Amino acid sequence: MTLIRRLTATASTAARTLLEDAGAGTKSQPVYMPLLLEATATLPSAARSTSAAAAAAAAAAAAAASHASYLNFVADGLIDVDDVDGNGGSSSVSLENIAGGQAPDNGSSAATAAETGSAHLTFVIVKCFIIGFIILAAILGNMLVIVSVMRHRKLRIITNYFVVSLAVADMLVALCAMTFNASVEISGRWMFGSVMCDIWNSFDVYFSTASIMHLCCISVDRYYAIVQPLDYPLIMTHRRVFIMLLMVWLSPALLSFLPICSGWYTTNENWKYLKSNPHICEFKVNKAYAIVSSSMSFWIPGIVMLSMYYRIYQEADRQERLVYRSKVAALLLEKHLQISQIPKPRPSIQVEQSTITTMRRERKAARTLGIIMSAFLLCWLPFFLWYITFTLCDSCKTPRIVVGILFWIGYFNSALNPIIYAYFNRDFRAAFKKTLKLAFALLKRCLTLNKC
Repeated sequence: MTLIRRLTATASTAARTLLEDAGAGTKSQPVYMPLLLEATATLPSAARSTSAAAAAAAAAAAAAASHASYLNFVADGLIDVDDVDGNGGSSSVSLENIAGGQAPDNGSSAATAAETGSAHLTFVIVKCFIIGFIILAAILGNMLVIVSVMRHRKLRIITNYFVVSLAVADMLVALCAMTFNASVEISGRWMFGSVMCDIWNSFDVYFSTASIMHLCCISVDRYYAIVQPLDYPLIMTHRRVFIMLLMVWLSPALLSFLPICSGWYTTNENWKYLKSNPHICEFKVNKAYAIVSSSMSFWIPGIVMLSMYYRIYQEADRQERLVYRSKVAALLLEKHLQISQIPKPRPSIQVEQSTITTMRRERKAARTLGIIMSAFLLCWLPFFLWYITFTLCDSCKTPRIVVGILFWIGYFNSALNPIIYAYFNRDFRAAFKKTLKLAFALLKRCLTLNKC
């Protein structure tokens, strides 16, 4: 090994001298021959005779070639000089290092590798923390919504039937979609086989579509509650709500399990490639499926929601003006009755005040659900824009990290809804506090009695 290292160092010095002479525009005789002889002078006799024979052959070849041949020899022979050491590692000498007079530095390479490994480890830890936080927030937050509505009679209204069903869908997104995606993001590969790949993709499409369809139903419910408040009890009956929820849970299967498990969603080449490579799970769709699925899962329901909430906003604005006029009229009537010394018609004024309170409550509920819808659109709009653009554009390429970020921004919406309820809805906020107090009391009692 010492012989090989010395020969490599000598050859590097000779190459550097040749390159320096070439850059200066001078003609020089081959200089590596004396250097090789000098290096071999200190070797054992057996090694010296072998090195001398090799040096003589090299000198004969060099004498017959031109100066350009020497440079070609250096470029061809010294760009990659692999020196296998006793530890099984290797070091390479590049042409740039030779020209700059730099020798291979195994210590700096090891330091660079250590820094790269440390940065990668930090990135993985941060990624695990963010992914874990989103999954836990989605599971625990939506479970809190479900338990709070079940425990508090005040929250058992028609609208909250949709809210509880939406919470179930978001919790299943966290359990059945986020967990598998997290394993891919952390490990960098698919570990569950081709069958589970199809099931995971089906769950992902199914529950995401169910979520936005729930929000679409909620927007329709709020529209009738605010725009047609007198007809609302006749329109949104328990039977009709049950049918709407049934359709919301069954229709997404036509976009997820049926085309994905049968292979209709992708090309024949990609389908065969995935089946022959079970360690790879890519959701690469064909153009027809991309247009149909994105339209049914996002664009059409999104347009319906936007139109519903625009009309709700117009009606809420109109009712706001009516409330203001009613207040002004009530004050004028009260002043007139005081001046005329006529007894106040208390029952009618109480009815008016009750109507105003109901209108305010409906507007607050509409505002809360409008914020929920806006959060959903903001979270999923970037993904669906990329989804349809990337599929229709054959030459477009997207880095894997960008795709992962778009997916998890969409997933984050499943953790946002409970936060929006707690911040904007007083009834949910009070129910959450009571439920959490009861949960912590039970946990404390369990730990005290050591029965956990």
